[in-house]
Amino acid sequence: MQTTQVQSKEFEARALDSICVNESQLEHKWYHNIKYTLVGIAFGIVFIKAEIISWYRIQEMFRFQSFHMYGIIGSAILVGMLSVLLIKKFNIKTIYGEEIILHPKVFNKGQIFGGLMFGLGWALTGACPGPLFAQIGSGATVIAVSLLSAVAGTWVYGKFRDQLPH
Repeated sequence: MQTTQVQSKEFEARALDSICVNESQLEHKWYHNIKYTLVGIAFGIVFIKAEIISWYRIQEMFRFQSFHMYGIIGSAILVGMLSVLLIKKFNIKTIYGEEIILHPKVFNKGQIFGGLMFGLGWALTGACPGPLFAQIGSGATVIAVSLLSAVAGTWVYGKFRDQLPH
């Protein structure tokens, strides 16, 4: 009986992992998405002004020569932790009144390998997924190769996800 409950919880965790559990069920007109484009543009401008997209700043971080990027990443982690704490404590809902559900995450060794590959790619290209578009928009068009590689890697992972060890 105990084994069945454990297997059931593992299956449920894997099932939750494979679907978007917080996907909005609301239907909006196409122009409703313009606000996301505007926020994305503003986000890109902030990335450029803060030198987050600078290949030199990223190299300084990976060579432990500057605190700049560590300070930005650390600040983002603190803001994220505080946000999750406030969402849980005050049962905050989305701006449309939908409940935000935070499910516990299951750790697996694939996260270590994925993180190492992500970090290696970040160090080699000087780009992570967040600033790719800002880098291209600022004139570093060679980053389009990184963008296409990221899209291809995501597609390959999605195609072979079921066969990979998780």
